[in-house]
Amino acid sequence: MASLAPDVLIQLGPVPITNTLVNTVFIDALILIGVFFLARNIKKVPGTFQNIVEMVVDIFYNLTSSIAGKNAEKIFPYFLTFFLFILLSNWSALLPGAESIGFYPKETHVEESHEPTEKEIVTSNDHATPKDTHEEVAPSTTEKSHEKEEKHLISLNRNLTSDINATLALAIISLVATHMLSIKALGIKEYLGKFFSLNPILLFVGILELVSEFTKMISLSFRLFGNIYAGEVVIATISSLFAFLAPIPFMSLEILVGLVQALVFAMLTMVFMSVMMTSHHEQSH
Repeated sequence: MASLAPDVLIQLGPVPITNTLVNTVFIDALILIGVFFLARNIKKVPGTFQNIVEMVVDIFYNLTSSIAGKNAEKIFPYFLTFFLFILLSNWSALLPGAESIGFYPKETHVEESHEPTEKEIVTSNDHATPKDTHEEVAPSTTEKSHEKEEKHLISLNRNLTSDINATLALAIISLVATHMLSIKALGIKEYLGKFFSLNPILLFVGILELVSEFTKMISLSFRLFGNIYAGEVVIATISSLFAFLAPIPFMSLEILVGLVQALVFAMLTMVFMSVMMTSHHEQSH
């Protein structure tokens, strides 16, 4: 991976279609296909796929209940959705040919302006004296250079979570959903009471909590982006040096990193939601 920014594949008016957007559509389609397939094939005697789904749902719901308590039913859909979406996105870059199928942009040549030599100036100025010619003409040489753009493969598909824009968007969605659930659970009056109070000490604490909400967003986005992007850079570097067998240990490590980072993002979101949906009276108790 050569750049931090995603590559633009096509431009539809003011909307750029990037390779990370293609990856987003792919992951969304994969999840929707799985959901529709499961919905149409639910049986009393479950098959292998249904057994796996039920086991995952049961594990994650029990985990949510142990932390969120009575709010588990409201938080669980967000928790599992974030986990599955980020996990599949992290692993999508490890599929064979995922980021090696693409195209090279056309080379551009930039020519510098041609500066006339002393001989050309003298020829065009027949009436100039040698002294005048010497004073008017500054010594120069003909320079003509071609600047070639470095060849960089534009991949048709790039891991969504290796784009800081995407991880920041996920963090914003997490933050907005957390505060919406808090308002719905506590009411607008008690929700505002978490941040604003007539008591100077509580007001100061509330302002600190308000600032911490924005730091949570930055922390969630940069943690996910940094780990996934760094891993892909390592794999790309090793693959360029040793294309056979050497990248396998690093790809195995990235499978584990992708799982851990998806779980960390989802669990932090679940904890933030649980805290924000708990009133001050319950917290004191």
